Amino acid sequence: IPAKHGWTFQTKLQQAADLVLMAAETLQFLAKKALWVVADGAYAKRPFVRPLLDLGVTLVGRLRKDSALYDLPPPEKTKRRGRPRLYGKQRISLAKRAAHRRGWSDVSCTVYGQQVTKRVKTFLATHRTFGRAIRVAIVKERTGPQFFYCTDVNADARQIIEAFADRAAIEQVFHDVKEVWGSGQQQVRNVWANIACWHLNLWVHTLVELWAWNKSAQELTRRDDSPWDDARRRPSHADRRKALQAAC
Repeated sequence: IPAKHGWTFQTKLQQAADLVLMAAETLQFLAKKALWVVADGAYAKRPFVRPLLDLGVTLVGRLRKDSALYDLPPPEKTKRRGRPRLYGKQRISLAKRAAHRRGWSDVSCTVYGQQVTKRVKTFLATHRTFGRAIRVAIVKERTGPQFFYCTDVNADARQIIEAFADRAAIEQVFHDVKEVWGSGQQQVRNVWANIACWHLNLWVHTLVELWAWNKSAQELTRRDDSPWDDARRRPSHADRRKALQAAC
C-alpha cells in the first residue's frame, strides 16, 4: 500500500486483538458483566491471546488435537528462589484423553436453538500460549471428538459448548456479506475506497435484515420456481433481499 495513504501494516491477529480491545473499551460501562470472546482455533496464538487476557477478557475457542498441553504444576512444599512454575511436567495427549472410557458425563445444553445432550469430558491444563491454566472440554460428536478451551477455569462444559455454538450465527453473516453482496470483489484501487465498499455492503445487509425483521416467512419466500427446495426452510438473507427488491 502506498505510503501516502498512511496505512500501518498489521497481521490478522493484531487486527483482531485491536477490534476486541475497541469493543472492551466501548462496553466498559457494563462493569458487572464479563466479556467473553469466541474465536476459531487459528486465533489461539500469543499476539491475539495475551493482550486480551491482560485486559481480563475470557476467551473460548477450538484446540488442535496435537496441542502442546501440560498438566498443572505441583504445589510447592518449600519456598525457592525465582517465580513459581506455571506449567506442569507431564504432557497431556488430547487424542488419548478422548479415547479413554472414563471421565465422561452427559451435559444438557442449547446448540443452534435446540436442546441437546452432549457427552463431555473436562479438565484443567496449562499451555504456553496462554501462560496460565485453562479449562479444556472434549465433546463427543458423530464425526469424532471436538476439543475446546476456555480461559475461565471456573466455567463449565455447558457454557463452553453454548458459547462456541453461538459463533454459527456470526459465520452466517460473514457468508451472506461475501456471497450475497459480494464484499471483497469490488474493482477499486484505493485502500479507503475498499473500506468504503465494505461499509456499504455491511449497511445494506443490516438494512435488509431490519426491513424483514417482523415479516413472516410466507411474505419473504417464493420458491415456486424451485420445486427441489424445501419449502419449510427458513428464509435466507438472499430470500429477504429478493423480497425487498420485489417490494421496491
